[in-house]
Amino acid sequence: MSITTRNNVHIAGEGRLTIVFAHGFGCDQNMWHSLAPNFDSRYRTVLFDLVGSGESDLTTYDRRKYASLDGYASDVLEIVDELGADPVIYVGHSVSAMIGMLAAIRAPERFLANIMVGPSPSFINDGDYVGGFTRQDIENLLDTLEANYLGWSSTMAPAIMGAPDQPALGEELTNSFCRTDPDIAKHFARVTFLADHRADLSRVTTPTLVIQSNDDLLAPMAVGEYLHRMIPGSTLSVVKNVGHCPHLSAPCASIDAIERFLAALKH
Repeated sequence: MSITTRNNVHIAGEGRLTIVFAHGFGCDQNMWHSLAPNFDSRYRTVLFDLVGSGESDLTTYDRRKYASLDGYASDVLEIVDELGADPVIYVGHSVSAMIGMLAAIRAPERFLANIMVGPSPSFINDGDYVGGFTRQDIENLLDTLEANYLGWSSTMAPAIMGAPDQPALGEELTNSFCRTDPDIAKHFARVTFLADHRADLSRVTTPTLVIQSNDDLLAPMAVGEYLHRMIPGSTLSVVKNVGHCPHLSAPCASIDAIERFLAALKH
Protein backbone atom coordinates (compact mmCIF):
# COMPACT_ATOMS: atom_id res chain seq x y z
CA MET A 1 0.00 0.00 0.00
CA SER A 2 1.26 3.47 -0.85
CA ILE A 3 2.02 5.97 1.89
CA THR A 4 -0.31 8.43 0.15
CA THR A 5 -3.22 6.01 0.54
CA ARG A 6 -2.29 4.87 4.04
CA ASN A 7 -2.20 8.41 5.42
CA ASN A 8 -4.67 10.04 2.99
CA VAL A 9 -2.04 12.56 1.89
CA HIS A 10 -3.17 15.68 0.02
CA ILE A 11 -0.82 18.21 -1.56
CA ALA A 12 -1.60 21.77 -2.63
CA GLY A 13 0.35 24.91 -3.47
CA GLU A 14 3.35 25.51 -5.67
CA GLY A 15 6.02 27.00 -3.41
CA ARG A 16 9.68 26.04 -3.21
CA LEU A 17 9.36 25.11 0.47
CA THR A 18 6.99 22.50 1.87
CA ILE A 19 4.82 22.85 4.99
CA VAL A 20 3.44 19.63 6.48
CA PHE A 21 0.38 19.97 8.76
CA ALA A 22 -0.37 17.24 11.32
CA HIS A 23 -3.61 17.12 13.37
CA GLY A 24 -4.21 16.24 17.00
CA PHE A 25 -6.09 13.50 18.86
CA GLY A 26 -9.65 12.85 17.68
CA CYS A 27 -9.17 15.06 14.63
CA ASP A 28 -8.20 14.78 10.99
CA GLN A 29 -6.61 16.99 8.36
CA ASN A 30 -9.83 18.98 7.89
CA MET A 31 -9.06 20.76 11.16
CA TRP A 32 -6.52 22.92 9.30
CA HIS A 33 -9.20 24.52 7.09
CA SER A 34 -8.82 27.97 8.68
CA LEU A 35 -5.03 28.01 8.57
CA ALA A 36 -3.40 25.89 5.86
CA PRO A 37 -4.98 27.61 2.80
CA ASN A 38 -3.27 30.87 3.80
CA PHE A 39 0.07 29.32 2.85
CA ASP A 40 -0.91 27.71 -0.47
CA SER A 41 0.16 30.67 -2.59
CA ARG A 42 3.75 30.63 -1.31
CA TYR A 43 4.42 27.08 -0.14
CA ARG A 44 3.66 23.53 -1.11
CA THR A 45 1.29 22.43 1.65
CA VAL A 46 0.80 18.83 2.72
CA LEU A 47 -2.14 17.54 4.75
CA PHE A 48 -2.47 13.97 6.02
CA ASP A 49 -4.35 11.84 8.53
CA LEU A 50 -2.60 9.92 11.27
CA VAL A 51 -3.18 6.20 10.83
CA GLY A 52 -6.43 5.42 12.66
CA SER A 53 -7.87 8.88 12.03
CA GLY A 54 -9.93 10.54 9.29
CA GLU A 55 -9.72 8.84 5.92
CA SER A 56 -6.50 6.95 6.65
CA ASP A 57 -6.52 3.21 5.97
CA LEU A 58 -7.75 1.77 9.26
CA THR A 59 -6.58 -1.70 8.28
CA THR A 60 -2.99 -0.52 8.75
CA TYR A 61 -3.54 0.39 12.40
CA ASP A 62 -1.14 -1.82 14.37
CA ARG A 63 -1.49 -1.61 18.15
CA ARG A 64 2.11 -2.69 18.64
CA LYS A 65 3.51 -0.09 16.26
CA TYR A 66 1.32 2.67 17.67
CA ALA A 67 1.81 1.72 21.33
CA SER A 68 4.04 4.80 21.50
CA LEU A 69 4.35 8.03 19.55
CA ASP A 70 7.48 6.66 17.86
CA GLY A 71 5.29 4.66 15.47
CA TYR A 72 3.64 7.84 14.25
CA ALA A 73 7.03 9.55 14.01
CA SER A 74 8.15 6.77 11.67
CA ASP A 75 5.10 7.46 9.48
CA VAL A 76 5.94 11.17 9.37
CA LEU A 77 9.46 10.39 8.21
CA GLU A 78 8.08 8.11 5.49
CA ILE A 79 5.73 10.85 4.31
CA VAL A 80 8.54 13.42 4.25
CA ASP A 81 10.78 11.04 2.32
CA GLU A 82 7.97 10.30 -0.12
CA LEU A 83 7.62 14.02 -0.83
CA GLY A 84 11.21 14.13 -2.02
CA ALA A 85 11.39 17.75 -0.96
CA ASP A 86 14.00 19.94 0.63
CA PRO A 87 13.81 19.99 4.43
CA VAL A 88 10.20 20.64 5.43
CA ILE A 89 8.48 22.99 7.82
CA TYR A 90 6.37 20.82 10.12
CA VAL A 91 3.29 22.18 11.91
CA GLY A 92 1.86 19.82 14.52
CA HIS A 93 -1.12 20.32 16.80
CA SER A 94 -1.11 18.88 20.33
CA VAL A 95 0.10 15.28 20.28
CA SER A 96 1.34 15.70 16.70
CA ALA A 97 3.70 18.41 17.92
CA MET A 98 5.47 15.73 19.95
CA ILE A 99 5.30 13.30 17.03
CA GLY A 100 7.01 15.85 14.80
CA MET A 101 9.61 16.56 17.45
CA LEU A 102 10.50 12.86 17.70
CA ALA A 103 10.75 12.62 13.91
CA ALA A 104 13.02 15.66 13.76
CA ILE A 105 15.29 14.28 16.50
CA ARG A 106 15.71 11.09 14.45
CA ALA A 107 16.30 12.88 11.13
CA PRO A 108 17.07 16.57 11.76
CA GLU A 109 18.30 17.03 8.19
CA ARG A 110 14.73 16.51 6.94
CA PHE A 111 13.25 19.41 8.94
CA LEU A 112 13.78 23.13 8.43
CA ALA A 113 11.54 24.05 11.35
CA ASN A 114 9.10 22.54 13.83
CA ILE A 115 6.01 24.58 14.76
CA MET A 116 4.16 23.26 17.80
CA VAL A 117 0.54 24.33 18.32
CA GLY A 118 -0.69 23.64 21.86
CA PRO A 119 2.00 21.04 22.62
CA SER A 120 2.54 19.12 25.83
CA PRO A 121 5.45 16.76 26.57
CA SER A 122 3.50 15.33 29.54
CA PHE A 123 -0.01 16.01 30.82
CA ILE A 124 0.75 14.75 34.33
CA ASN A 125 2.11 16.89 37.16
CA ASP A 126 5.43 15.62 38.49
CA GLY A 127 7.27 17.43 41.28
CA ASP A 128 7.99 20.96 40.07
CA TYR A 129 6.65 20.16 36.61
CA VAL A 130 3.09 21.36 36.03
CA GLY A 131 1.40 19.36 33.28
CA GLY A 132 -2.10 20.39 34.26
CA PHE A 133 -3.41 17.07 35.67
CA THR A 134 -2.68 14.60 38.42
CA ARG A 135 -2.08 10.97 37.51
CA GLN A 136 -5.50 10.15 38.97
CA ASP A 137 -7.13 12.86 36.83
CA ILE A 138 -5.76 11.20 33.69
CA GLU A 139 -6.69 7.70 34.83
CA ASN A 140 -10.24 8.89 35.52
CA LEU A 141 -10.40 10.55 32.10
CA LEU A 142 -9.26 7.35 30.40
CA ASP A 143 -11.66 5.20 32.43
CA THR A 144 -14.57 7.45 31.41
CA LEU A 145 -13.49 7.39 27.79
CA GLU A 146 -13.21 3.59 27.90
CA ALA A 147 -16.68 3.17 29.39
CA ASN A 148 -18.54 5.59 27.11
CA TYR A 149 -16.49 7.06 24.27
CA LEU A 150 -19.35 8.91 22.57
CA GLY A 151 -20.57 10.39 25.86
CA TRP A 152 -17.01 11.42 26.75
CA SER A 153 -16.60 13.02 23.33
CA SER A 154 -19.80 15.04 23.66
CA THR A 155 -18.68 16.38 27.04
CA MET A 156 -14.95 16.82 26.49
CA ALA A 157 -14.76 18.13 22.93
CA PRO A 158 -16.47 21.48 23.69
CA ALA A 159 -14.35 21.87 26.84
CA ILE A 160 -11.15 21.15 24.90
CA MET A 161 -12.13 23.52 22.11
CA GLY A 162 -13.04 26.34 24.50
CA ALA A 163 -13.91 29.29 22.25
CA PRO A 164 -17.05 30.19 24.26
CA ASP A 165 -18.04 32.82 21.72
CA GLN A 166 -17.82 30.31 18.83
CA PRO A 167 -20.04 27.33 19.83
CA ALA A 168 -19.99 25.94 16.29
CA LEU A 169 -16.32 25.06 16.79
CA GLY A 170 -17.19 22.91 19.79
CA GLU A 171 -19.74 21.10 17.65
CA GLU A 172 -17.14 20.64 14.90
CA LEU A 173 -14.69 19.03 17.30
CA THR A 174 -17.42 16.87 18.85
CA ASN A 175 -18.39 15.59 15.41
CA SER A 176 -14.76 14.87 14.62
CA PHE A 177 -14.32 12.88 17.83
CA CYS A 178 -17.50 10.94 17.15
CA ARG A 179 -16.38 10.01 13.62
CA THR A 180 -13.22 8.38 14.98
CA ASP A 181 -13.26 4.60 15.41
CA PRO A 182 -13.93 4.15 19.17
CA ASP A 183 -11.52 1.25 19.69
CA ILE A 184 -8.68 3.07 17.97
CA ALA A 185 -9.52 6.30 19.79
CA LYS A 186 -9.39 4.55 23.17
CA HIS A 187 -5.96 3.12 22.39
CA PHE A 188 -4.61 6.38 20.97
CA ALA A 189 -5.95 8.31 23.98
CA ARG A 190 -4.00 6.12 26.38
CA VAL A 191 -0.82 6.57 24.32
CA THR A 192 -1.40 10.33 24.07
CA PHE A 193 -2.31 11.16 27.65
CA LEU A 194 0.23 8.87 29.33
CA ALA A 195 3.18 9.86 27.12
CA ASP A 196 6.13 11.63 28.73
CA HIS A 197 8.68 13.15 26.36
CA ARG A 198 10.26 15.69 28.69
CA ALA A 199 13.61 13.93 28.48
CA ASP A 200 13.63 14.37 24.69
CA LEU A 201 13.31 18.17 24.69
CA SER A 202 17.00 18.87 25.19
CA ARG A 203 17.81 16.72 22.13
CA VAL A 204 15.97 19.05 19.75
CA THR A 205 18.20 20.82 17.23
CA THR A 206 15.49 21.98 14.81
CA PRO A 207 14.39 25.64 15.05
CA THR A 208 11.16 25.46 17.06
CA LEU A 209 8.15 27.71 17.59
CA VAL A 210 5.76 26.99 20.46
CA ILE A 211 2.30 28.53 19.98
CA GLN A 212 0.62 28.65 23.37
CA SER A 213 -2.94 29.77 24.13
CA ASN A 214 -3.12 31.97 27.20
CA ASP A 215 -6.07 29.88 28.51
CA ASP A 216 -5.83 26.19 27.59
CA LEU A 217 -7.53 23.39 29.53
CA LEU A 218 -5.16 20.68 28.27
CA ALA A 219 -1.87 22.58 28.02
CA PRO A 220 -1.72 25.45 30.53
CA MET A 221 0.71 28.36 30.23
CA ALA A 222 3.21 26.60 32.48
CA VAL A 223 3.59 23.87 29.85
CA GLY A 224 4.41 26.28 27.02
CA GLU A 225 6.88 28.11 29.22
CA TYR A 226 8.50 24.81 30.20
CA LEU A 227 8.89 23.78 26.56
CA HIS A 228 10.41 27.14 25.74
CA ARG A 229 12.95 26.76 28.56
CA MET A 230 13.87 23.19 27.73
CA ILE A 231 14.07 23.28 23.90
CA PRO A 232 17.33 24.99 22.95
CA GLY A 233 16.83 28.24 21.03
CA SER A 234 13.05 27.87 20.83
CA THR A 235 10.58 30.72 20.35
CA LEU A 236 7.41 31.07 22.43
CA SER A 237 4.40 32.91 21.03
CA VAL A 238 1.43 33.35 23.37
CA VAL A 239 -1.88 33.69 21.53
CA LYS A 240 -4.88 35.30 23.23
CA ASN A 241 -7.28 32.38 23.03
CA VAL A 242 -9.52 30.27 25.24
CA GLY A 243 -9.06 26.63 24.30
CA HIS A 244 -6.67 24.04 22.95
CA CYS A 245 -7.17 24.70 19.22
CA PRO A 246 -5.96 28.22 18.36
CA HIS A 247 -5.58 27.22 14.70
CA LEU A 248 -9.40 27.02 14.68
CA SER A 249 -10.53 29.57 17.27
CA ALA A 250 -7.77 32.16 16.77
CA PRO A 251 -6.50 31.48 13.23
CA CYS A 252 -5.38 35.03 12.45
CA ALA A 253 -3.24 35.27 15.57
CA SER A 254 -1.82 31.79 14.91
CA ILE A 255 -1.00 32.67 11.29
CA ASP A 256 0.69 35.89 12.42
CA ALA A 257 2.85 33.94 14.90
CA ILE A 258 3.86 31.46 12.19
CA GLU A 259 4.59 34.18 9.65
CA ARG A 260 6.85 36.08 12.10
CA PHE A 261 8.72 32.89 12.92
CA LEU A 262 9.17 31.89 9.27
CA ALA A 263 10.30 35.40 8.33
CA ALA A 264 13.10 35.12 10.89
CA LEU A 265 14.27 31.73 9.58
CA LYS A 266 17.27 31.60 7.29
CA HIS A 267 15.95 29.68 4.27
